[in-house]
Amino acid sequence: MDVFRKAILNPGPPEDFALQTVQEIIKHQKQTKLVQDENQLLENILRMLLQDLVSASIQSGEEIMQYGQSIADGDIHKGQIPRLLDIVLYLCEKEHVEGGMIFQLLEDLTEMSTMRNCKDVFAYIESKQDVLGKPELFARGKLVMLRTCNQLLRRLSKANDVVFCGRIIMFLAHFFPLSERSAVNIKGVFNTSNETKYEKETPDGIAIDFNFYKTFWSLQEYFSNPSSLVPLPTKWHKFTTSLMVVLNTFEAQPLSDEDGNAINLEDEASNFSIKYLTSSKLMGLELKDPSFRRHILVQCLILFDYLKAPGKNEKDVPSDTLEEIKSCEDRVKKLLEMTPPRGKEFLLSIEHILERERNWVWWKRDGCPPFEKQPIQKKLVQDGARKRRPRWRLGNKELSQLWKWADQNPNSLTDPQRVRTPSIMEYWKPLAEDMDESAGIEAEYHHKNSRVYCWKGLRFSARQDLEGFSRFTEHGIEGVVPLELLPSEVRSKYQAKPADKSKRAKKEEMKTSVQQAEENQVATPASEMDVEGSRTDLEASIAPIDADATMASGSISQSGTPTPDEHQKQSPDTDIGQESGQIEAEAEIEAEAMPGVIEGETDAEVDLDAVV
Repeated sequence: MDVFRKAILNPGPPEDFALQTVQEIIKHQKQTKLVQDENQLLENILRMLLQDLVSASIQSGEEIMQYGQSIADGDIHKGQIPRLLDIVLYLCEKEHVEGGMIFQLLEDLTEMSTMRNCKDVFAYIESKQDVLGKPELFARGKLVMLRTCNQLLRRLSKANDVVFCGRIIMFLAHFFPLSERSAVNIKGVFNTSNETKYEKETPDGIAIDFNFYKTFWSLQEYFSNPSSLVPLPTKWHKFTTSLMVVLNTFEAQPLSDEDGNAINLEDEASNFSIKYLTSSKLMGLELKDPSFRRHILVQCLILFDYLKAPGKNEKDVPSDTLEEIKSCEDRVKKLLEMTPPRGKEFLLSIEHILERERNWVWWKRDGCPPFEKQPIQKKLVQDGARKRRPRWRLGNKELSQLWKWADQNPNSLTDPQRVRTPSIMEYWKPLAEDMDESAGIEAEYHHKNSRVYCWKGLRFSARQDLEGFSRFTEHGIEGVVPLELLPSEVRSKYQAKPADKSKRAKKEEMKTSVQQAEENQVATPASEMDVEGSRTDLEASIAPIDADATMASGSISQSGTPTPDEHQKQSPDTDIGQESGQIEAEAEIEAEAMPGVIEGETDAEVDLDAVV
């Protein structure tokens, strides 16, 4: 013990002399790591030394964490007890001694200290949180540290030591991993010992309705134990009746902005109030307090959220009860939004908190799986050895998990919200927020990078918004977003220009003219029949003229003029086709104008050709 007394007075760092001190105490010890018996002997020595130092500090009237503190050369040296704890913490960190020894000393120190000194001891624990939380130390001393903190919480006053209690709880939240089951209320047990006492008999000279007073404070019995409402329909009916009375009173007596500005909700005293006073004389003033109303309305939302928690069956909460909960919840949210100051912001904050609580409920319902995932280690497969593929019940992992989830949620298939096509405005809203430069969302997190999201959006736009769907070819996926969702500076980029509108109008006019021409052709089939008949008569009259003209063709060919056969070989087929097409077109036009004169005109033309 004397060796350690000298060691704690050494101003140097612990790594310079800590191990030598242990080897000097444990004689014949040349190893750097002690065995079990030697660890036990060293722990007893240190606990006795700590007890002597605490006794000496009490006798001297100094604070235990400042006992033996000295000032040399302008530097303040730590007290003897913090110095002792630093040496032991170094030995535990380097695994020279057993890792739980430092936690045992801290527990003894808190038990021997007053609550005033415990604040200094806990400040030392908070300063060494990173070292105490290392895996080699945490595994050995987590239960001792949990026991130490719980003992401190039992000794503290919940009304006077609120800040210190909060420090302890925050330390435990950071010290233990997120998936630690010791800090989780797995069964969801409520603190039924928190009773709200109020007046049962009518006092003299009361200025308010005493029946409303009793109805109002009776709601605290249900808020403290919401599980009692589920199995008893009569109790639920009584609760809803009392709640309707309170909500009707709040709606009949709305608060003005002056009432909200009269009370500073950010005051420190208002944030740390534990319970409200239940005197009937204060009822009128409490109803005008915005903070008081918010506390009651938030309690209602917490109770409704519990009744709608995932995992409950229809037998526990009937469908009629769920409809009543929905209507009451809407009224409560509307009252919270109307309560000044900043009612809408407060309601959004509460909804966000309740959403996080629902996620925690799901996590506990699934058995508190750990959040930390170990890195996947690639195993080297030997040459020639086949890698065995896992076998799932339904073929793959996703289907097997879906089947298991369906067994646990039998009512999921009958839920009307299970299959629902979202509207265009609702679906493209996340991408519109990404396109807003004032939001400051980085490009790698934009929704346009998701192929599945873009593919679904194009399907919805093709069914519901063809105008927006047509902008995809010019502007890409961002052009499909409805212009109503975009800010003004972004909207102008995707709006159609006047020139584009005129082009579209011209295309539509061309389409309509083509359709009208097709309708006219279909409407006049009889005239075309007359033209066909005239063509056959014309061909019959031309046949003998060709035979008479054969004699003259020989003389013409001898004089060097090409014969009709040679003329046909020299002329291309396209000219013949164009001439025949022109003849048919002219015949159709003339047939429509003067169908009775066609035969006379064709005979005249035939005689003229014969003469030539």
